[in-house]
Amino acid sequence: MEEEKLEQEVQEEENLKKEDKKSKKERKHEEELNALKEEVHHWKNAYYKSYADTENLRKSLEKDYRDALKYRSASFIEDLIPILDAFDSALSIPVEDEKLKNYLVGFTYIHNQLLTLLDKEGIKVLDAKVGDKFDELTMHAIEVSDEESDEIKVVKVNAKGYKLHDHLLRPILVKVSKSKTNDKEEKKLDA
Repeated sequence: MEEEKLEQEVQEEENLKKEDKKSKKERKHEEELNALKEEVHHWKNAYYKSYADTENLRKSLEKDYRDALKYRSASFIEDLIPILDAFDSALSIPVEDEKLKNYLVGFTYIHNQLLTLLDKEGIKVLDAKVGDKFDELTMHAIEVSDEESDEIKVVKVNAKGYKLHDHLLRPILVKVSKSKTNDKEEKKLDA
């Protein structure tokens, strides 16, 4: 009996050792599995970040490309503005000679064709009239007259403005009146 007990104890000890080895192996496998899960999570996050960055870059490049196409003619139009100004000056001079009137009709026709072509490209001609309220977004005051009014108003239009889609290429160049409210404020400041 003692032998049997001894054998049983030895057997139990071996079983405990086997179970201990199994639990060590299981713990090791669990640790490896958790480490692998963490690594998968890390690389999955890295993938999503890279994907989002790539998408953002793609969208940015597409927008830059669309803007480049949209505004490709800006420098050309800026070079063309003095020619348009010359047309406006020439067409604003009153002519009495019949031969010159015929030339003026031809120049007017060419000028209108040029403006139609520019309109197709997205160029808008900005114009103001004498008496219009001064708009600081589309106008540039290059002179101030001695006239006074309640609001700053256009007294003279020196040159038209030009806009390419939503970009202002050149503001309308105007001469403006003084504002009565600004004069009163200046007198208060002087006192």
